[in-house]
Amino acid sequence: MMTAQTIAAHVPKPLRVLAVIPGSETKSSFIFARRQMAMVAECGVDVRLFWLGERTSATGLFAELGRLRREIALIQPDIVHAHYGTVTALVAALAGGPPLVITYRGSDLNGSAEVSGMRSRMGVLMSQLAALRASGIISVSERLSRLLWWRRRGVAVIPSGVDIAVFHPAPRDAARAALGWPLDERVILFNSGSRAKVKRLDIAQAAAAEAARLVSGSRLEVLYGGVDTEQIAVYMNAADCLLLTSEAEGSPNVIKEALACNLPIVSVDVGDVRERMEGVTPGAVVERDIPALGRAIAALLEHPARSNGYQAIENISTRRVAERIIEV
Repeated sequence: MMTAQTIAAHVPKPLRVLAVIPGSETKSSFIFARRQMAMVAECGVDVRLFWLGERTSATGLFAELGRLRREIALIQPDIVHAHYGTVTALVAALAGGPPLVITYRGSDLNGSAEVSGMRSRMGVLMSQLAALRASGIISVSERLSRLLWWRRRGVAVIPSGVDIAVFHPAPRDAARAALGWPLDERVILFNSGSRAKVKRLDIAQAAAAEAARLVSGSRLEVLYGGVDTEQIAVYMNAADCLLLTSEAEGSPNVIKEALACNLPIVSVDVGDVRERMEGVTPGAVVERDIPALGRAIAALLEHPARSNGYQAIENISTRRVAERIIEV
């Protein structure tokens, strides 16, 4: 007769993954990584989170490396999954132990205009070195994966997923009423967050001014960060178009979220935007040129209409992305 212990020994244990994420669990940074791993957990994986709090001080980094090694020894994960390159991936690589999967998300391989040139180059170098230790690599876009110096073969291109329970089409007038916006104005939405320099707020403002010259009653609505997810969805359903002018991107979440809300988009050709907007109308991908951006925005504002974007993101819902990550 089989005992409970014998039966338990024959029941397959769920895959145990330790996700290493930069930042603090009490903040909203890298919330998309947190959401992604929550969905992976919903799909049956035993997910544990490790927040890498120190990323600049050498003394702090050694302490974090020791803390990560102790966490690995304690929970004995099958896989360590670093959710960014630079210091995060390198610390995860140096920790040793289980197979390492790295997800590269954008500025870790593109470099960042927000920090000094030397620091940006060091971040890219750390990202590249960490790839040598990785057993699996995920890139959020094909364009980003081509920046790897080695290990390009076998890279899984998986963009961050869209939470379609939050981002979906909703009546424009009701969204405007919730925000207190007049029904007759034309609103260009721009998500600057806390990275105005990288997002090129200066270009967005100039392009919106050009559009306002062509279409009366239009204005730019800038989101500077601190807006919760559900409220962003309200803004997207209330606006007439989304504008993206970033210097560099991996796979910008704001584009996928706007698509999910059927919000028309005007964007520069960055990250995987062109791929995501293939077959979506109305909308435009144009060069990073202020008059061209202004004309493209004005064309949308002259005849406001919702896009067919929701159809384009059905295969990158958070659940489908989680399933693809589990395959890796």
